[in-house]
Amino acid sequence: MRHQSRHAGGRCRGRAAWVGGALCLAITAAQASPPPMQAGPGFASPASSAKLPEEPSAVPDDVHPWLSQIDGARAMGWVRAQNARSLKVLQSDPHYAGFYAQALAIEQSHDRLAMPMPLAGAIFNFWRDKDHVRGILRRTTQVSFLGSTPDWRTVLDLDALTRREHANWVYEGLNCAEPGETRCLVSLSDGGEDATTEREFDLASGQFVKGGFTLPHSKQTIAWVDDDTLLVARDWGAGTLTASGYPFVVKLLHRGESLAQAKEVYRAGPMQIGVDPLQFADGQGHRVDILMTELATFHYAYRVWTPQGLRLLDLPEQADLEGLLDNRLIVHLNEDWAPKGAAKIGAGALIALDLDHPDAAASVIFAPGPRQSVEDVAVTKSRVLASVYDNVRGRGMVFAPDGAGWRAQSLDLPGNVAVNVVAADTHSDSGFLTVAGFLTPTELWHADTAIPTVRKVRALPAQFDASGMVVDQYEAKSSDGTMIPYFVVHRRDWAKDGSNPTMLYAYGGFGVSMLPRYSGVLGKLWLDHGGVYVLANIRGGGEFGPKWHDAGLKTHRQLIYDDFAAVARDLATRGIADAAHLGIRGGSNGGLLMGVEFTQHPELWHAVIIEVPLLDMLNFETMSAGASWVGEYGSVSVPEQRAFLARISPLQNLHADGHYPEPFIFTTTKDDRVGPVHARRFAARMEAMGLPFLYYEETEGGHHAGANQREVAEQEALEYTYLTKKLMEPAKPAAPQTTR
Repeated sequence: MRHQSRHAGGRCRGRAAWVGGALCLAITAAQASPPPMQAGPGFASPASSAKLPEEPSAVPDDVHPWLSQIDGARAMGWVRAQNARSLKVLQSDPHYAGFYAQALAIEQSHDRLAMPMPLAGAIFNFWRDKDHVRGILRRTTQVSFLGSTPDWRTVLDLDALTRREHANWVYEGLNCAEPGETRCLVSLSDGGEDATTEREFDLASGQFVKGGFTLPHSKQTIAWVDDDTLLVARDWGAGTLTASGYPFVVKLLHRGESLAQAKEVYRAGPMQIGVDPLQFADGQGHRVDILMTELATFHYAYRVWTPQGLRLLDLPEQADLEGLLDNRLIVHLNEDWAPKGAAKIGAGALIALDLDHPDAAASVIFAPGPRQSVEDVAVTKSRVLASVYDNVRGRGMVFAPDGAGWRAQSLDLPGNVAVNVVAADTHSDSGFLTVAGFLTPTELWHADTAIPTVRKVRALPAQFDASGMVVDQYEAKSSDGTMIPYFVVHRRDWAKDGSNPTMLYAYGGFGVSMLPRYSGVLGKLWLDHGGVYVLANIRGGGEFGPKWHDAGLKTHRQLIYDDFAAVARDLATRGIADAAHLGIRGGSNGGLLMGVEFTQHPELWHAVIIEVPLLDMLNFETMSAGASWVGEYGSVSVPEQRAFLARISPLQNLHADGHYPEPFIFTTTKDDRVGPVHARRFAARMEAMGLPFLYYEETEGGHHAGANQREVAEQEALEYTYLTKKLMEPAKPAAPQTTR
């Protein structure tokens, strides 16, 4: 069972991720203990006091309309020219070669932690290194995995498959049939696109199944009904995709049938975002097939499917299904809910629905407080395993059925760290978690949730010298008085004179929590050289539950941008970094954040990295999967929302006389979620205005920017070279600049 995230940042929003796939941006959790959070007006009222610029009187046509032809010859010629110009600047810098070598060594290190996938009584892992550029799927026993040196056996070699088929395959995960978990669909993407080709694979024999299920290239979601039957949502031909480009027709496909013979079982509406078939299974042998219709961004309708028909589940529209335990659906609420005849349950709560007794009231597993949130949830054979955050500090918790209620127990894990649930086995009580901090290398822990006890399996060796470094946490007052927490990672012997080269990172959308993580590349290429790293917990994220996210939706979004600017000003006030030494970075929805900050406050920073971004907010709904994000951003079809989008849209708010820093704009040709056209249009507008910029478009990698570790290391080296040039080198007399 799996569900593909459609959000700009790739978050799975609590639903089950693909087994072994990199669907969600990897964000780990909190390390430092923050001061008490002040509940400002942002919790209760998302009104902003910021003064927005007036809407432009006219929006000019695209400078080069042909840039919208993603693979067009003229567009790709422009891309190659921009790449060559920017690479000449960055790769000729004396820092680049060393940065690339260090980043690649870290990305390909055999000391990296192998993250487990419990399947069929064994442990699987997908692994890339210098000898396996595209990667191998491998397996070992749980006993071996918990030992010091696991005995891995290769099951599927993606490099060999790609060579044999002369293809550009990128592995995107496994989808295995219950209860045996040996017959699986392998998802293969062309260069990293969200669209995949699905092929049936036998884990026991290590071979693709001759004459087995094969579903060609499409954005598609599939659930196994049994070993010989699939529920499939995909492109079935004309009139079966929504305006967002996702399928809204589900069909039943039996073994031996062609796609044309599949029988339709459900059809959602073409103006909805899409529909996904899902299957949840538990350790007691129950299975439930569910059709999840995404009505609008963050709004879902769940229907139980059986051969006899469909039954709509009594749930609020803003809820995520997390798993099945003893035929009880585990649900994470993202809005307040008052079931008929029962007391209101607050947003952020974890609840259980008894499928054997549909009329029974939902039981509350865990109700978070105002400064708490539930981040990760997984289900073992008899328990619910979760990571819970309290003031951005993580802990592992186990919840067990106890009569009509639930018993909660905390796991004995290190404190003041990030805690993430990695995997859980529904056929045993085994689960895996990671703990980490900015300066604390990631550790993998195994939990026996039935007792519950934990033991450390292994730890990542330190990838940089953190002995002279510390982590602080501060708060900045935003435009409406809300206090915004942020972390600062720095050398202990720094001087608070504003001269510290500082990189500020945030995301600010889709309920994605920005929680500290250990990054060897960040440490080696930035912190080791005297750089400061700042992570801001601005609104739009989920660090303090659904209301922290909801405060910045649609026309209230200026609050998110005010939060970020407030952190930048607070850094200057505290003497950490002035504008000449401050750089900012963000991707996807965070790329939109960078574009807005670039145009609204160019005076606050000297370096801006804009990655796989949304930048044309007056046209985003018609670009790639943009129509699926109206619930986050609003729609140009609503006058008030269009006026707001026009005021904040980075593309339309570029001005030839703007005093902008030279940005580094990065995107990928294969990104079929946000798409490269946003970045192209923005760069082309800057080019036409004679404004300086650097632009690089990777031809592979999809929305995750990099189809293999070499491409990832190259991008990391380019970005840290750019930051080093802008923030660490002494200022030089300005030279004439050209973008042609």
